[in-house]
Parts: sequence; C-alpha cells; structure tokens
Amino acid sequence: MYYIVLDLEFNQDFTDITVKEPLAHKYPFEIIQFGAVKLDFNLNIIGSFSRYVKPDIYYRVNPIITDITGITSDMLMNEKKFPEIYNEFIEFIEDVNSILCTWGMSDIKELYKSAEYYNMNMQFLPKMFINLQPYASMHFKLNKKIQLRLQNVVEILNIPIIDKFHDALNDSIYTAEVFKKIYSNTIQPKIYDPSYIKPRTRQPKKIIDVDSLIQQFEKMYDREMTKEEKSIIILAYKMGKTNQFLKTSEV
Repeated sequence: MYYIVLDLEFNQDFTDITVKEPLAHKYPFEIIQFGAVKLDFNLNIIGSFSRYVKPDIYYRVNPIITDITGITSDMLMNEKKFPEIYNEFIEFIEDVNSILCTWGMSDIKELYKSAEYYNMNMQFLPKMFINLQPYASMHFKLNKKIQLRLQNVVEILNIPIIDKFHDALNDSIYTAEVFKKIYSNTIQPKIYDPSYIKPRTRQPKKIIDVDSLIQQFEKMYDREMTKEEKSIIILAYKMGKTNQFLKTSEV
C-alpha cells in the first residue's frame, strides 16, 4: 500500500480548437500529461512516473494550454495514446489498495472519466483518495472551502522551488512536499465513487407575506386599506422587486 500523489495536465475545450465532435461537450478536458510520485507510509518518495499522452479527442493543443504548460501539439505527436499510458500507470501504482493524493478533485474525476471513455479496466484504480487542497486551507486556519493555489502554498511553506509549475511531474512532487509539511492524523482518505452525483438542494420558494405587508401600510396610515388599495400595494411591491424603474442618480 502506497500514497500515489498524482497530477495531470489537460487540453481543454476552447471554441477555436479542432475537436472530434460530438465529444467536446461530454469530455471538455483531455489528459495530455501524467505525473505521479509514489510515497511509502513514512512519506518518502520511492518512485516517480511521467508520461505525455497523444491526444485523441482534441487534435491540437490550444495555445492557452501551451502558454501555461509549455506542451505543444508537436511534442505529443509520437507519444502513446491514453490506453497504453493508463496501463503503465496502473503498473506503477502496483497495489490497488494504495491511496491517490491530489491537489483538488478534478484530476481524479477526469482520470476516471477518461478510463470510462476508453473502456479501460478500472478495478485496479485505487478507490481511496485524499484531496490535499482543503487540508492545506485548514492548516492555515482558513475555511476548507477556500481553494489555495499549489504554488502559493509551496511558497508559504518555504518549500524550495527548483522546477517550474504546471508540469505534471513537478507539481506532483510539490504536492508531495506539501503533504509532508501539513501531515497530521486528521488527514484521512475517503472512498471515491465515480457514479456519485451530489444532490441538488432545492431552495424553498419564497412568497409575499401579504397580510404582514398590508398590516404595515395600515399601521403607517393608521387606517384599514381598501380592497383597491391592497391590490395597488401588492402590485407595486412586485414591480419594485424587478428593479425596472431604477435609474442612476445625477447627484
């Protein structure tokens, strides 16, 4: 059993990119680089994995992605496609009981989604995972929902910056170093279920408290409102909520 600290780089679905339709909507991200380090349970790095992936959905790397990662279409032309790299990654993991560690949830989600797209055997993918991003926020006494950038955390923790960020292997190493710095017994793995869909919380429908509204006017004017006045008050209240009669003050 190991910790597998994983980072992926993606090509994304931008409007001007050449893409194999109609996959862009269902697969807006395509993995173009794997990077991972293997840690023993003393958090020592005992192995590394770095592979580029030849794209199959998007025919070229978007210039924005190239600017961020340095990865170009030419660099990927002679690389292996996802199925081969995926199998090599499974071999690198060795133990299905290992724990995937990532910075954010997108890498895990897209890894499973890509494996499903290529009909890969997912039984050898670890089911346990740790998203280190919220734990870093809590380490700094921040709300766990605050998503800190990896580079900022590395700098704050005084981890030496030797190689550039937005390279999958480099980022996996930096993430592993952060893991070492913030490690505590409160960091516990969870089970990842790729089929889980977070239920949408329905907000209760709000309606006008007509009685209270009319009572307020009757209190202000110290008399009972007529039926016509009540209708005008309710209509005015509804129209006021649309903000359609607001204008910029000249003062």
